[in-house]
Amino acid sequence: MNTLLLNEQQIKGLLTMKEAIDICDRTFADLALGNTLNPAKVNLNLGDSEPTKLPYKASLNAMPAYIGWQDVAGMKWAGGFGKGRIEIGRPFLNALILLIQPNYGDFQAVMDGSWIMAMRTGAQSAVCLRHLWPGKKSGTFGIFGCGLQGRTQTMALASEYHIDKLIVYDPIPAATERFVKDMQDVVQGEIVVAKEPKEVSESDACISVTNANDQFIKGEWFGKGSVYLSLGSYSECDDQAILGADHIIVDHVQQCLHRGNLKRLADQGKLDESSFYCTVGEMAAGLRSVENVSQKKILMVPIGMGCLDVACAGIVYKKAISMGLGETFMFDQK
Repeated sequence: MNTLLLNEQQIKGLLTMKEAIDICDRTFADLALGNTLNPAKVNLNLGDSEPTKLPYKASLNAMPAYIGWQDVAGMKWAGGFGKGRIEIGRPFLNALILLIQPNYGDFQAVMDGSWIMAMRTGAQSAVCLRHLWPGKKSGTFGIFGCGLQGRTQTMALASEYHIDKLIVYDPIPAATERFVKDMQDVVQGEIVVAKEPKEVSESDACISVTNANDQFIKGEWFGKGSVYLSLGSYSECDDQAILGADHIIVDHVQQCLHRGNLKRLADQGKLDESSFYCTVGEMAAGLRSVENVSQKKILMVPIGMGCLDVACAGIVYKKAISMGLGETFMFDQK
């Protein structure tokens, strides 16, 4: 069996944001209906937190999944590298995706995972808002973090909504300058660079995509009708932002209790499975909905699931095969 090899540039031409949103939407629903399988990610701590003493300030996640509606299995192997990659000017995140035929065990593809990960991370936020606000066409949005993830969040929002205003914050001024330059043709309305992070919360929905661990986002900023999506791997927000929410909606119950903004409170016994209103998948499948959103504080925590990466990769693989793109390699030459 030949295994297809795809690099980032090839993948960029095979997946639009609109496609990524629709793929993620269908996969969320498929997961809630029991047709897609997504075990909790397994983390390899390479020194990004205690008790590991390694010097790399890095962390890797193994994220396997089976996609029922595509009949494909796979895994994303992804991580953040807070020391070495930053020192040599590379992006914080890096990833690889493997696809496997579930009946015969043939490895169908090995491909770069960084672009797919960035695209589906933006897409999953659009899916969250699509089902929280059915019928909404426009709005004001806020983004904490002006790196690659902030860009794909913006691409997803612009694909789903008319952005009347986008408020962005990053502690590095050069990052916001580059962001505005890169995104000015994507955003339909104006882009406002916030001087203080609180300004970002003055939006219909705000999204945090940072590697911050200092709880810089404060619950006191959010009133009734606020929608906050927390996507970071660490503690971006304080306890009040979490415990003060009327509804907490997650993508994966077990993962969200052991990683990201909710981990700290879960470890303290202040959050458990009963704390969550529903999952994003249940909303996508039409099993749950949120009433009177304008009167509630909503916290959504789509921390990221391997099934979304594998589902996007499955479509990319089929397109690449039909177009004759990529190279092949035979691992098993028997």
